[in-house]
Amino acid sequence: MKLTFLGAAQTTTGSMHLLEACGKRILLDCGLYQGHRKEAFERNRNLAVDPKTIDFVILSHAHIDHSGNLPQLVKKGFRGRVFARGQTIELCDVLLRDSCFLQNRDLEYVNKKRRAQGKALFEPLYEERDVDALMQLMTPIHRHVPTEIAPGITVTLFNAGHILGSALVQIDVTGGKGHHHRILFSGDLGQPNQPILQHYEYPEGADIVLIESTYADRLHPSAESVQDKLEMLINKVDRHNAKLLIPAFSVGRTQQIIYFLNRLHAAGKLPKIPIYIDSPLSRKATEIYARHESCYNEEALAVLREGKSPVMVEGMKFISTPQESMALNDQPGPMIIIAASGMCEGGRVVHHLKQIVTDPWNVILIVGFQAENTLGRRIVEERNPIRILGEELPLNARVETINALSAHADRDGLMDWYDRVGKRVKHAFAVHGEPEKVEAMRKLLVEHGAPDVRAPVPGQTFMFE
Repeated sequence: MKLTFLGAAQTTTGSMHLLEACGKRILLDCGLYQGHRKEAFERNRNLAVDPKTIDFVILSHAHIDHSGNLPQLVKKGFRGRVFARGQTIELCDVLLRDSCFLQNRDLEYVNKKRRAQGKALFEPLYEERDVDALMQLMTPIHRHVPTEIAPGITVTLFNAGHILGSALVQIDVTGGKGHHHRILFSGDLGQPNQPILQHYEYPEGADIVLIESTYADRLHPSAESVQDKLEMLINKVDRHNAKLLIPAFSVGRTQQIIYFLNRLHAAGKLPKIPIYIDSPLSRKATEIYARHESCYNEEALAVLREGKSPVMVEGMKFISTPQESMALNDQPGPMIIIAASGMCEGGRVVHHLKQIVTDPWNVILIVGFQAENTLGRRIVEERNPIRILGEELPLNARVETINALSAHADRDGLMDWYDRVGKRVKHAFAVHGEPEKVEAMRKLLVEHGAPDVRAPVPGQTFMFE
């Protein structure tokens, strides 16, 4: 049996790991690399595997850095099945179509410049027909139900508590000589006790663990402070007729923000201020969240028992068309705008940033991880001036962060999970983290008794008998 680490090794994006066992080649995730535009373009276009040689993909969850290159895999010849939880398949159907649209729109801009320079034009990474073909290959696996995908290979999915449908992937491999391995892949592990969704689970018996390292070097603030900080910032923009802009991932983070606004309203602490969800994808994702009450935690179920949806709030309006979105720029505050993308690399949030960034009364609230070389990271670091859509602008708006909303477990959450699942572990791999985070995870795993701990680099292969 072999494991090769192709993506999300020494970085947080482009999750892709290749398992070779029992004569089959299986990808764990197939995500897009996100970061500096040129590097991301080249990495995503050049797949690290021959798609025609891949038998199966097991998908941990729908976020683009884990699922986003699946349509290209199909475009280039993959014809196997993609296994995931049903909610993940629903979310992929909308996320991947949105990703396709955004990529092709960006490509039009790039090709316009290349045409003027007399250079060959780039082809799209994939098109909507490739998403259509992919969806035909998607095969749901119910949580806790062992599923034999090939002789000697059984997959069982458990709740990862990250976003709706996110899964811990357990793979049992039984070889011809009686050798047995149980591999456990964390995917993205959710922060304990986050809003809406149930807590992650603790499947036991793995001898090989792949664990994410996104926040292995830090602790998140208590979630109890989220409502207080939101209330303070909302009151600030309300007093000054300003704008609160929240760049947020359409799946997961947007729904969390809505939930906390819902709770502020229920407590009578939310001013009558317009709330705009400026993302068609966020609307579709929120509707999917609303349909899957079986995934809610007890706190969210209690809101349902009040006769309310935890993912809706009074005063909230979904913005549909680009024209409606642009009109918000001319509309005076106060207002709250929640817009994608979460790392400010594209989507409608970028033109909102350009409009509000120079006004010191406006607030930019960052509520999620910002990868290196993204506009979101430059905003968090308060680089001044800030370059947005090719124009350098003074960053005068107030920049705030709420790290407690992270959908990734912090150091204590990661070690809580590992200590429960790692009792029989022989080999542990720290993945999905920037180098210093991966190194922090490697040291933690050693401290917590893992006998063989590795921090793989891209392309590195490990053999198991």
